[in-house]
Amino acid sequence: MKEILTGIADLVFPPRCITCDDLLERHGALPFCPSCLDGIRTIRSPLCPRCGVPFPVTEGEDHLCGDCITGQRPYAVARSVGRYEETLLTAIHRFKYRGRTGIGKILGGIMADFAGTIWDMQVFERIVPVPLHRKKLRDRGFNQAVILARELAKRFEIPLDFMSLRREVFTPPQVGLHRKERSENVRGVFAVRYPEQIAGRRILLVDDVYTTGSTLEECSRILIRAKAESVAVLTLARAVRDQDIPPESVPTLPEGSAAGDG
Repeated sequence: MKEILTGIADLVFPPRCITCDDLLERHGALPFCPSCLDGIRTIRSPLCPRCGVPFPVTEGEDHLCGDCITGQRPYAVARSVGRYEETLLTAIHRFKYRGRTGIGKILGGIMADFAGTIWDMQVFERIVPVPLHRKKLRDRGFNQAVILARELAKRFEIPLDFMSLRREVFTPPQVGLHRKERSENVRGVFAVRYPEQIAGRRILLVDDVYTTGSTLEECSRILIRAKAESVAVLTLARAVRDQDIPPESVPTLPEGSAAGDG
């Protein structure tokens, strides 16, 4: 019966790829055409076991990257589903900047599938999305991290907490800033409003993109300061860069948008 109903739905509402809008043969597990599906480069070993950055080589064992050897991370571990390029980049832009929240639910499901294969999700006691400042929230109409985090919370039946961590200070977009400038741009802008919801708990911090990690590290630092037992980071995509990218080489985005807040 389910197959019959799906077949009828395919005739009445032909499925389309969520990134290029090409017609699909039928509704499948992932709503991508073959070409767009090939454009998703998942992040696999070898990678840094702490921050999750993949290494340029395709063989070898996981090992700490230079940044994790020389510096401390406030989070325990960070992982991303795939690279912030081609299909994932387009899907995220359609979701965030064109208001396609349905795409966000699909992407959140992809994150849940991934998370379930790498972690025992029941170790987490709260899922916390990276917050937007209220001005940006009014302008956009939704927080993309909340939509992604909600799918994870539903899948694994973990409480979703989007009230405790707040962005108190409005800052310019991170796009075009180097690593040090990004860190300075987010320093002191977050606060924990309800520390009793955070203290002693293992937190999964969720966002759409890990760029330099400045935002995610600052959020993790604030959560640890509020006595969280530990913080793990999960993002849909990761911008993999060998070095800071100068402003002129940042991809052009729709007017008023800014990629890579993380």
